[in-house]
Amino acid sequence: MSLEWEMLDRLTGEGEIDQLAGLLLDAEETQRRAFAKEFEARIKAMTADDWHRPRHDPARGYALIAIACFPSAAKTAALLIRPVMREAWGRLPAEQFITIARARQLPWLGDLGTRLAARVRPDDSWTGQWQFPAALLRAADAEPPTSEGMVRGWLAELLRFRHEGMPTRLVDRLRESPYLDLFLPALFTIDGLGNALNEGHFSEADGSWQSGPLFPSAVAQLVAEGRLDRRRILDATVDRLVRGDRPAALRPFTLLLEALAPTNDEVAGHALDYARLLPDAPSPIATMAQRALRSLDEEGRLELETVLEASRSVLVRKERSLVKAQLVWLERVARREPDRIAEVVEVVAVALEHPALDVQERALTLIGRHVAGLPPLTKGALAGLSGAAAVLGPAAGTSTDSEVMAISGRSDASAADPGVSGSAGSATDLRLPAPAPPTVMPPPIAGAAELAEEVVALISEESGVRWERVLAGIVTLHAAGQTSDLADVFEPVFDRHPDAFGDQRWNNRPRLIFLGEALWSVIDPKRHGRAWERMVAAVRAAREEDPSHGNPLIATPNGVPALRIAELAVEVTRAPVAELFATPTHINGSLDAETLLDRLVRAESQDRQPWPTDFEQALLRVPREVDASVRHRARALTSPAGHQFAEWLAGGGLPDPASTRFEQRSVASEPDVLLQEIAGRRVMANLRPARAAGLIENHLTWLERRPKPNYFGADLTGDVTTLAMVLPHHREIIAAWALPALARLADQDGRGGATLLPTLAECTGPLGPAMSLALTYVFGARHEQDRVAGVDAFLALAVTDAPIASAMGADMGDLCADGTVKLNRVVLALADAHRAGASAAVWDVLAAAIPPLLVHEPRGLPDLLELATQVASAIDARTEIAGLAEATAKPGSSRLTREARRLQATLTSRTGVEAPARHSLGGTVARRGILWAGRFGRAFSGLS
Repeated sequence: MSLEWEMLDRLTGEGEIDQLAGLLLDAEETQRRAFAKEFEARIKAMTADDWHRPRHDPARGYALIAIACFPSAAKTAALLIRPVMREAWGRLPAEQFITIARARQLPWLGDLGTRLAARVRPDDSWTGQWQFPAALLRAADAEPPTSEGMVRGWLAELLRFRHEGMPTRLVDRLRESPYLDLFLPALFTIDGLGNALNEGHFSEADGSWQSGPLFPSAVAQLVAEGRLDRRRILDATVDRLVRGDRPAALRPFTLLLEALAPTNDEVAGHALDYARLLPDAPSPIATMAQRALRSLDEEGRLELETVLEASRSVLVRKERSLVKAQLVWLERVARREPDRIAEVVEVVAVALEHPALDVQERALTLIGRHVAGLPPLTKGALAGLSGAAAVLGPAAGTSTDSEVMAISGRSDASAADPGVSGSAGSATDLRLPAPAPPTVMPPPIAGAAELAEEVVALISEESGVRWERVLAGIVTLHAAGQTSDLADVFEPVFDRHPDAFGDQRWNNRPRLIFLGEALWSVIDPKRHGRAWERMVAAVRAAREEDPSHGNPLIATPNGVPALRIAELAVEVTRAPVAELFATPTHINGSLDAETLLDRLVRAESQDRQPWPTDFEQALLRVPREVDASVRHRARALTSPAGHQFAEWLAGGGLPDPASTRFEQRSVASEPDVLLQEIAGRRVMANLRPARAAGLIENHLTWLERRPKPNYFGADLTGDVTTLAMVLPHHREIIAAWALPALARLADQDGRGGATLLPTLAECTGPLGPAMSLALTYVFGARHEQDRVAGVDAFLALAVTDAPIASAMGADMGDLCADGTVKLNRVVLALADAHRAGASAAVWDVLAAAIPPLLVHEPRGLPDLLELATQVASAIDARTEIAGLAEATAKPGSSRLTREARRLQATLTSRTGVEAPARHSLGGTVARRGILWAGRFGRAFSGLS
């Protein structure tokens, strides 16, 4: 009988596959080939509903029809790689598929398997897609390709515990896998694959869940059994570590190398590879390589040149333990190789540039012990050596300086005299550039095509400047009569990006939805979506409501642009204007008062009034300091908006609301982990307005936080530069609203949004508790890019007269004392600011933060004290730190006590260097603690 579509399609159901396979096998080859064209046409005509039927999966049956009817591997693969078919690869009936192919005696089954294997995606490894093409290749006696998708699929299958028909132990699954020898080498070569080997597992002993990978021990056991070649596995493991990857991805290979426990003979064959791990490998790997090389060196099997060259890279690493271990190793080398002591000392001098003072001290001590055995030194090298000791010695509270100076033939008095020691002990001028004035806005949008380009760009990346240009462009192009041009260019945009402007429930970008409605208002006023009525209601409410009542659309500063877009959509045809009044003149949102005045003059000449929300936003963007001539000209305006503008200027603009610190606290509750409230505290800022006035002003100058923090969301979303542009001359208000989102970066390890701070730093207005807390939280952010944004803001504020450092120090002392903000992260940010030149401002932060931290001794306090010593030495600080003397008097030699004594010695000693004048920044800052080590290290560059 002939093959008919209706019958075959009905048999593709889950319970009819065997009957379908039998029907296809019973058909003649001519019948199957004749049906191929109809089958292909039917597949191409199918809709999404045809594929996704209730309780019916046609993909399994269609795969059998394809292998039974299609004449080539290309035709069959074209069907099977369709997305809806590829999703079903993990559940296709491979056995029946192969049976039909063999019955047809197809010579291209291996070719088909190769084509499909090339389409296995790494991200779909968990679906079992790799098994279907692998089965085809195995049936054709062909090897599967070692592509990432196939290898990941194989690995995912091995790591799937309790899988039916598979041994329980991973080592047994590896041993019995027919692909072990083919796929195992690829595990060592595909970047990032080590992450899959890190997943937790069920214990092979008792079935309990365990953390950590099984792969290293399983491979090591196969090596011990002789199933895997030890040399090949060892070579592949070392090569993987040398080529590098993310630390987590390298962890299983590190454990494998430890499990293999290479002998010194094996390490000797990889000595140069181990040395290559020392500069940049993650700390556990570098430590392992360091131990292996040191063991090799102790047997006299490592060349001194290799030791010295490797040491240069290790001594500049930030890990103290790694550097100290290398110095201990170099100490033994120095004793063993007295004839080459000059080369060893030259390398040790590299550690004098390490940021940790205890590392510098240890290096200098080592040099002092062996300096007597050096060949004659140049005068410059001696000056560098004595200058180094002069700086470090008083800070360290040691006698290392006197030992070195005695060898160099100089007295303590002369070394402390900057006139004798030359440049090594002198102050160095460092000036940061004054903040540049805000950049002016780009030119207005000139045509419909440019407007369309900017709108499409908004879909992928929002920015305040782009939003302002787009809104202004819609108004001006509509006023210029370019409606038809706008229709021509935006019809394709709407067709290409329906989801961006559609009011679907998953679209969480209301500005884009409103923008789409605004564009339709210009192009086709009769065509609107579901958001239109909501926008009309919002605009009406903004006009009619009592300012003392809330407006949900502008519940935060993030909603102000949305209300402006809604107003534009409603008014652009009903009450058209020639231009928007709130379009800023500078990219930080500031609007030049004279520019706004000119816009009002033009509007009066055309007998037009600005839209209320747009005009209020314009007033809020005008600086407080306005030229007297502008105020005089404003008094001559006759329109209601003109009178309002003149009164605004006369009254000094928006008065600053009162900003006060407010502490939120919560305790753990609810046994259900999904409902459990996180225990902790946050310090926020509340706002109280100085008056009741306009809609936006009233909403944004009043803020009262609830008693408990909200850890499961942030108040602000979207592009943060847009927020700062709402109130460019009142940054404290924006910072208060943004605090929950910024605090989340520190206490919830969130990401993103910190770029608001550099923008606020470029704005104006008083600095209060909100800005201080915002900087503190961002200094304690989990991610480096967020901390960098905080440092940029700090540097921008440090070169102004805005007082912020002492308040930040108090907030740091409070929030870091109980771990609300992690102190070790804050230290990293402060160190960056110090290295950038803001040493005086950083010292003000430290001086205020250290006293409360000394009381609670949080983790990271020794690092903070060490940084304080460096900063104090750089600016020759003599500040008395409350509680520091008591900390130095404590018995013991813990690192905290040592760093406290070092800081106290620095603050109370006199080096003979005149302290520079104190200022916020921008003036002379002595940085001897940073520069001397570099001079000293370079002083040895000419030693033989």
